Amino acid sequence: MTAASMKTLFITAAICATAIAVAATAIAVAAQKPYTAPRTPWGHPDLQGTWTTDDARSVPLQRAPEFGDRRLLTDQEYADRKRRDDETRGDVRLAAGTFVGEVGTRTHRQTSLVIEPGNGRVPARTPAADQRMAAINKSVNPLLPLTWEDRSLFERCISRGPLASLPTLYGNGLRIVQGPGVVAISHEMIHETRVIPIDPFDKLRVDGERSRTVDGRLLGERFHSYMGYSTGKWDGDVLVIETSGFTNKTALAGTRHTEKLRVVERLTRTADDTITYEATVTDPDTWTAPWKVSVPLTMQPGYEVYPYECHEGNNALRNMLSAARAEEKVIEEYVKKGLPPPPLARPNDGEILPADPSFGRRR
Repeated sequence: MTAASMKTLFITAAICATAIAVAATAIAVAAQKPYTAPRTPWGHPDLQGTWTTDDARSVPLQRAPEFGDRRLLTDQEYADRKRRDDETRGDVRLAAGTFVGEVGTRTHRQTSLVIEPGNGRVPARTPAADQRMAAINKSVNPLLPLTWEDRSLFERCISRGPLASLPTLYGNGLRIVQGPGVVAISHEMIHETRVIPIDPFDKLRVDGERSRTVDGRLLGERFHSYMGYSTGKWDGDVLVIETSGFTNKTALAGTRHTEKLRVVERLTRTADDTITYEATVTDPDTWTAPWKVSVPLTMQPGYEVYPYECHEGNNALRNMLSAARAEEKVIEEYVKKGLPPPPLARPNDGEILPADPSFGRRR
């Protein structure tokens, strides 16, 4: 090899090495660079699209005590959860019927959806809340309802109430649509839509008086609804939604809250296919401290939001009531024969979801 060819080879190798180093540096810089959400034509972060919380179905609301203050699974714990999730997804692909569960495509490391307090558990109830729940439980037997009003608003297909973004058995889709002064969030389950005015467009006229306006945040002090009254604002790239004006007829974490409930939600687009949803819950007459959840909203390949046709006139409520009357007759027959009545307190009968989100698969 001549000196000239050796020089050429050396220069070529140096150029290749430099190019590789530059590419590696660019990749490293890109990996460190924070995600920038796409913008709407008027400059706000674009949250629009069809999203779902299906990926979070295998994450329990409250953290198991053995995890302590640890928010994330270890590699082995994550591998175990992913194996269960993959098995469940395989089962669902072969399933059919009205209530086939939706299980998403990803597995998350969160040990619980509750992230505050640090133990990942909903704070203790206040004494007033304990008394309130005791009175409700004494007056209503969910296994033997006397009237449709003995079933929850959720079961009656009226409303999920606050925190409708928490994952449930199915129907976890939601659509977000934005305008310059408004954001609309439409939930698949119970087909509820929240129309949220955004500052500085939250001056709303009330009482038909053209000259009298109130800040949107004051609506919750005057009116009450199942999903409350919301106003939003942008905190940098984060959409902050403050909601009040709830009724006392819906529940969170199995507890009926009061009209003092306040919820502050924060939606941040953290990837092209992910919104990080956080919500802080405060009700001084129900829980001894505020608590906070974090739920990933993700996009799924081919995912669609379908019409949710459930309504209070469906056959389910009629069947629940007729089944309760049939069970009462059986109990009466047992009592006449001097036999103890058959047990009615079957596991999970009073709940929408099974205790194990993986459809009862062994842990």
